[in-house]
Amino acid sequence: MPSKGSVCLTFDFDAISLWAARGLVSPGPVSRGEFCAYAIARILRLLDRHGIITTFFVPGHTLETYPEQCAAIHEAGHEIGLHGYLHESVSSLDRDTERSVLHRSADLIEKLTGTRPLGHRTPSFDFSPHTVELLEELAIEYDSSLMGTDHEPYYARVGDQHQDDGPYLWGRRSSVVEVPASWTLDDYVHLEYVRFNGMVMPGLQDPRSMFARFLDEVRYMAEHIEDGVTNITLHPQVIGRGGRMLALEEFIDRCQGFGVEFRTCLHVSRAFRARALAATG
Repeated sequence: MPSKGSVCLTFDFDAISLWAARGLVSPGPVSRGEFCAYAIARILRLLDRHGIITTFFVPGHTLETYPEQCAAIHEAGHEIGLHGYLHESVSSLDRDTERSVLHRSADLIEKLTGTRPLGHRTPSFDFSPHTVELLEELAIEYDSSLMGTDHEPYYARVGDQHQDDGPYLWGRRSSVVEVPASWTLDDYVHLEYVRFNGMVMPGLQDPRSMFARFLDEVRYMAEHIEDGVTNITLHPQVIGRGGRMLALEEFIDRCQGFGVEFRTCLHVSRAFRARALAATG
């Protein structure tokens, strides 16, 4: 059966950094981050059973705090991409600080893998006006944070400008391929319960209902989008619980029934770049 598109089953290995970035460092929230690391082994086993090589986005803090788990991810052949250092809110950083965070984290990934990272996802899908230019400086090939399309990669832009009294002004096309993400395809907002500064994210939905919605996105892509991608964001501390792992495995089986291929974000971005170059001669 020919491929009907790609599914990127990506994992954000935030661990303790997610909670520390919010100032939540008491034992309760820290233990939630600990579970993220605890779940890595079972996630790697599931991926291995299905022959899936995918992308993990890992903050620098996690690389330093959980070196054994990060080494296991690398040794299993999975891609490791940038994801901040302490899950920073990127839009709150000035240019120099954002650059420093990127370089610090890239150095940690290179120390583990022996090569510089080629992919990037901002914490919480957050961007600054400087992000894409800084990624170009680092020779990053793709980002996976923006939501300008659902199933079709595109080139991220630099220098967009908003006018209060006029149309939005589009910047130049960058060299960074965007492998689009979506809150719609993120397990955290569907399943995780969070109380923070008066905000309550209820989460705790039925994982099979969540994956049924995800599967509809995969089906639409397979039926309507040539060379499409469905980019799913999962968090080990969320999806790694036993009952949710069962639902994830069922989802993988059903995706394979559509004839899609599970691929890394790097693979998808390079295939898109090759098609774009071929189209321009």
